[in-house]
Amino acid sequence: MSEHNGLRQKVIGWVAEHAEALSRDHQEIWSYAEPSWREYRSAAWYVDRLKAEGFEVEEASGDMPTAFVARWGKGGPQIAAHAEYDAVPGTSQAVAPHREARPGSTYWDAGHTDPHSALGIGALGGVLAAKAVMEENGIEGRIAFFGEPAEKVCGSKVIHAARGYYDSLDAMISFHPSYLGGLTNTVILETHCGCYWSKLYTFETVDAETWGASRSGNVAYNTAAVARAPGANDALCLMYTTTKYTRPSMLTNSGLWTLNEAIHGAGDATADNHPPRASQIQYAWRCPTMEMAAEIERVLDANAEHVAGITHTSLHVDVISKTRFGIANRVLAEATFRAFEFAGAPTWGEESLEFAREIQAGLGLEPMDAPLVDGLERLMEPAEAEADIRRGLLPTQKNYTSDDYIEYTWHCPTVRLFVGRPMLKSPGPGYRYPDWVRNAMGGHAPTIDPMMLKASEVVGLTMLDLMLSPETVAAARREFNERTGGGIGGSDWVAPLLAPDFPPPIGYRWPSYVDTPTGPQWYAPRPFDERERPFRRNAG
Repeated sequence: MSEHNGLRQKVIGWVAEHAEALSRDHQEIWSYAEPSWREYRSAAWYVDRLKAEGFEVEEASGDMPTAFVARWGKGGPQIAAHAEYDAVPGTSQAVAPHREARPGSTYWDAGHTDPHSALGIGALGGVLAAKAVMEENGIEGRIAFFGEPAEKVCGSKVIHAARGYYDSLDAMISFHPSYLGGLTNTVILETHCGCYWSKLYTFETVDAETWGASRSGNVAYNTAAVARAPGANDALCLMYTTTKYTRPSMLTNSGLWTLNEAIHGAGDATADNHPPRASQIQYAWRCPTMEMAAEIERVLDANAEHVAGITHTSLHVDVISKTRFGIANRVLAEATFRAFEFAGAPTWGEESLEFAREIQAGLGLEPMDAPLVDGLERLMEPAEAEADIRRGLLPTQKNYTSDDYIEYTWHCPTVRLFVGRPMLKSPGPGYRYPDWVRNAMGGHAPTIDPMMLKASEVVGLTMLDLMLSPETVAAARREFNERTGGGIGGSDWVAPLLAPDFPPPIGYRWPSYVDTPTGPQWYAPRPFDERERPFRRNAG
């Protein structure tokens, strides 16, 4: 045991030695702030870095331009971790104690909210630490590191899973900054995430001239009549409102579920006597079960078909994502928590606390001596975390919220690791800080680094422990086989919901940075800066 702990200490030492470099790496990914399916610079950075570290890298894995798989080692078990690096449109925020878009951007541009920038670098640091200790001490084993784009639309993992990329893994360590209330510095025992399904509905005005063809008169040449034909914008509006009306009747009031929409495009900027030609609206829904997800899908599809009929438009429906629900692996969860106990909880220094106080003062609050939420600097026992998650859930509900890491859980033993993300303490009941506050803290190195570096320690320690403990790996596999009725293809195993040849949904109008003759721009409409050009109602 003393020899084992000595190797563990080397993992922690490697992270400490490389802390400044990892912090700089995080700042670079954070500054890119590229949204789903458009993470070109972020993915290229990881690929170059991993190649330089001696990994064999498969670029554009699964036909996804911004995905990759990096592999290293030989013999022994194959232990994996993953990076995510997509940002979220409409959340641009500078590293400042006040609301301010990143330099050269507007508030509608993308920014890191969770932040996935720290998620990826935290996992990368652990992978590199474990690799360094294995190389130095001749420890056999294989490391796989997945680059997973588009997590915010649950995009890549469903495709990697459908194409068999996870089938050979012995374990997956899935790290995420804490985001569920007080759930921090812990692992999930049983209540993993549920399903996320998403579809894109496209309405096209293909033959507007036939709208009034059955009426008397020479309508074939009557452009005014064509202009009065319902168009794609009408279909979009009807789909939006019809779904709002039918939402309360989609499911019975059992289990927590959500439904959100995003408009990809409307019309084609015509001001002539022509109806708008095309519109697109995307729906995404989160449910505890696949049965619930399928019922919502049925209602949405029916709404779209009826709307297309009413508005004289054609309908095209595309699947964006369909995830399964997560299954647990207590053996791996407990092994990871033991590594966390060895590493200890993260701590925050005065520089991060002072930044937090500046934010509070700028919001008109009295700065606190201890401005961060309680519990960030202590470990939460897995049983306590499980009770925290289940508080407020129905006893029969087995899964909660959504995240596509659950795709791993059906192909290998998987642990969900949470490390405390710095958040501000509420000054009183019912007070909620603006969203930009967490985004600013996510880019402030003294504030975000303690979480990220602690994640590197725990990921690296867990990898090392598993490489040195074949009995733990075997026990985790036995539990996986029991829960799936025999492993992949077993009697209780749920196969991927997408076909192996499912094309990645990369060609749609996802928000993106683009180069134009006038310089780099965010493709979405750019709003007025309310501080310089206040909104005025059109008086005309």
